Amino acid sequence: MNVHRPIAPVTVSLALLQAATLLSGGCTQAGTDVEKRIAAVESGLLPAVRIQGRDTAMVLADRMAHYNVPGVSIAVINEGEIEWAAGYGVLDASSEIPVNEATVFQAASISKPIAVAAALRRVQDGTLDLDTDVNTWLSSWQLPSNELTERRAVTLRGIMSHTAGLTVHGFPGYAMGTSLPTVPQILDGAEPANTSAVRVDKLPGEGFRYSGGGMTIMQLVLTDLTGQQFPTVMRESVLDPLGMTRSTYQQPLPTEWRANAATAHDGDGHPIDGRFHVYPEMAAAGLWTTPTDLARFAIEVQRAHTSGSSKILTHEMVERALMPQAGGPYGLGLSLESEGETLRFGHGGSNEGFRCRMIAYADLGMGAVVMTNGSQGSALAEEILNGIARVYGWPDYLDEEIVPAAVDRASYQRYLGLYRFSPEAQDEVSVAWIRVSEEDAQLVAVAEGQDPAELIPLSDTEFLIVTPRVSVEFVSDDSGVVDRLVLKIQGGGQVEALKERREPS
Repeated sequence: MNVHRPIAPVTVSLALLQAATLLSGGCTQAGTDVEKRIAAVESGLLPAVRIQGRDTAMVLADRMAHYNVPGVSIAVINEGEIEWAAGYGVLDASSEIPVNEATVFQAASISKPIAVAAALRRVQDGTLDLDTDVNTWLSSWQLPSNELTERRAVTLRGIMSHTAGLTVHGFPGYAMGTSLPTVPQILDGAEPANTSAVRVDKLPGEGFRYSGGGMTIMQLVLTDLTGQQFPTVMRESVLDPLGMTRSTYQQPLPTEWRANAATAHDGDGHPIDGRFHVYPEMAAAGLWTTPTDLARFAIEVQRAHTSGSSKILTHEMVERALMPQAGGPYGLGLSLESEGETLRFGHGGSNEGFRCRMIAYADLGMGAVVMTNGSQGSALAEEILNGIARVYGWPDYLDEEIVPAAVDRASYQRYLGLYRFSPEAQDEVSVAWIRVSEEDAQLVAVAEGQDPAELIPLSDTEFLIVTPRVSVEFVSDDSGVVDRLVLKIQGGGQVEALKERREPS
């Protein structure tokens, strides 16, 4: 169990906190309305869990400091257009250079759907096929066969939907100045690669398993097929046609781009050595871009879906991309949420010191992209997107507010005390004990070495901790005396701790 520990805030001057650029133009009434919406987002971030009757709106500046994220960039799509883009904070915690709408960030795994679009263009023109053995297209390397691939081949459809049974979830990147492996070396896990070999160890087509390794095979397909460097393939296939002029797959980032490039930061808000890592796994993690450019991509998907635009992909191909594959949460390159009129597509991203998220409604012309240069930026991005969802009225996005149960405070006395995890359970939760106490008429839990977390009553015996989201159930013995608690972790799994009398030494 990891409860948030307060850490020293990033120091960002108020003058540098906001560098917003409105893309709606002028000082018209429309411009004024947009400014009001920007202000409402900045002061109205929302947590993942909202409690009925509580004012949960939060200020962006405060949340950046809370998560030690020095810089944030946002683009908002409304009525099928980029309504506004804004930069907040600084490129680097050790500088005073502000983030603006042209600052490039590592897109991390949002690199994947853009790269998939380039491959789908080749499927569209008949050069590639979604359901042919991927080795057909590879000349510089071959995916080793085994009994699983003999039963069912790995295909581009499987790679794009993460249903190919391939290994290697993601990549840590390489420190600046270190030796970089070739793509075949990466795929074979050969030095100087820092990840294991990409292989099939699950029957292709038998369910979802995320694989950055698969996307790296697709990268090699495109370079073997075209005889071009991957950044060139991407520029000609996707970036130039969409006007994504502040985007590149070049790794390392060219010197001329670095003056307005965000620096990666660790969880304490400190710049990492060398400013950022290098990702030769370009299709999986190598895109440098802005929220504005990613919004251009999302809008083109929306337009191809709703009105037949075909700057990169036809309506028919986009419909395939937006169709769930093999029962998983992905179409072709795109993660999918909800369905019907509220169908959303997008992707998240997590590289060393960068976190980001792209989300867009297929039919409603709404969406947003958030990019951050901090290792704790994922939670911040979600809070920003929740605030945008509230301001713009995104349907079917925000979870329902939790209504606390009415619990007799006298019953709290039964739960107070120290609960200790077994050595095996400690491996799961990373703490030895939790102490439950009452503070200011609220029941709180304090995990070993961590801050108090309020226990919000869901029933007489079950309570919720908001961050991280876990529920706590108090269990009684046959005589009715509470003798243990059970942590139920979001996403499955539970861990038990036994109640004892003595305090920890």
